This record gives sequence, C-alpha cells and structure tokens, in this order.
Amino acid sequence: MDNTALLLFVTATFVLAGFVKGVIGLGLPTIAVGILGVVMAPAQAAALLVVPNLVTNGWQIATGPKLVKTLRRLWPMLATICLGTWAGAGLLQQQKDGSATLWLGAALILYALVGLKAAKLRVPPGWEVWLGPVIGFVTGVVTAATGVFVLPAVPYLQALGFDKDELVQALGISFIVSTLALSFGLIGAGALNGTVAWQSLLALLPALLGMGAGQFIRNRISPATFKICFFTGLLALGAYLCWRSLA
Repeated sequence: MDNTALLLFVTATFVLAGFVKGVIGLGLPTIAVGILGVVMAPAQAAALLVVPNLVTNGWQIATGPKLVKTLRRLWPMLATICLGTWAGAGLLQQQKDGSATLWLGAALILYALVGLKAAKLRVPPGWEVWLGPVIGFVTGVVTAATGVFVLPAVPYLQALGFDKDELVQALGISFIVSTLALSFGLIGAGALNGTVAWQSLLALLPALLGMGAGQFIRNRISPATFKICFFTGLLALGAYLCWRSLA
C-alpha cells in the first residue's frame, strides 16, 4: 500500500469509528484498532488513537449532564483501571496470535445478545463499593492486552441505571482514563513518541467529523431506539473483532 492509499485508508477508518462513537458513545478504539490492524501492529494502532481518544472522549464528557456526581460515583473504578493497565503493561506488544481480541469479541457478542433480549442487568447500590474496583482492574488488564477498553466496563456502567446521556458521559469518563493509562504504557514501551503523537493529532479531524455526524443522529432518536442501536453496535463490534482475529 503506497502512502496515498494508506492515508485514505486511515482517514476513512477514523471517520467510520468516530461516527459509531457519536451514535452509541463507544467504538472508536474498537473499530480503529481492528481495521488498522490490517496495515500496522496493534501497538502502533493504539498509539495512533491517543489524541482522537482523548479529544473525542473529552467532548463526550463535556456534553453530558452530571459530571461531578458521576465522577464521585465512579472514581474507585477509574483508579483501578489505571492500576490494571499498568499491571498489564507490555501485553499489547506481546500479543501475536490474536487470542485476546477473539475472546473480547466473543464476550461483546454475548453481552449484546443478552441486551437485545431485553434482559436488564442491574448492580445493587451496595455492591458498587467493591464491584467497581474489580471491574476497573479487569478492564485495565484487558486494555493493556488489546488496546480496547470496553469490557467489562461497558456492561457494568450500563447496569448502573444511567439514562441515555448519563451513560454516554460515564462511558467517556471511563474511556479517557483508560486512554491516559494506556498512553503511559505505550510511551514506556517506545510505541508512542513525538512523531507518532503528531500523526495521532492529524487523525483527530476525521474522527471529529465522524463523531459530529453520529451525535447529530443520536440527539434525534428515542431512548428505546438508542438502546437498540447501542446493543446492535456492540454485537457488530464483537462480530468484527472475532472475524478479524480469526482472519
């Protein structure tokens, strides 16, 4: 693939990933790491995502309704996301056979099917104090191994009973913390340097364009439609990850 074709490929990937994130509040790293894995190593793809992840999740957080309240509720999980990511530092560079991505995709499919069948997962309020840190640590290790930070954080946040906009904001908070924690690991491994950071900055524009279009759609759909889009999106992401790792 020559430089022009590579540039168009990367640009189209970020537009698509940004659009999905705009609609359902997640999917940017999942789609981008999966597709970019065709032309580069997972660690390189994850490094290229740093700036788009930070900015799009910051945008997602800023447009949400109850930032301070949500932070107070989620901080134990957020702290252990960092610990888990740093504990698993180096796993992304070591992954060769795609097994971690395959299991991640399978878990996403299972969760999406449960959600589409209208099964309501709920976390009792008294469980959050101990379950949140456990979920955070496991999410951190999965992030370190795959460069994708959706499990088990997404099902946990969805089970906390947030409404549509609160859930999207909570997802953004979780993802931006995961991005920051992963960035330190990538810097330590040499996968993220000044040159890659500049390339990541250039990837921001197509991601923002896609996300803006996706948010336009999300703001015009009902909570019930959003729920269908949310779980269908997870199902598609899971199926894609499985297909990508097996292919």
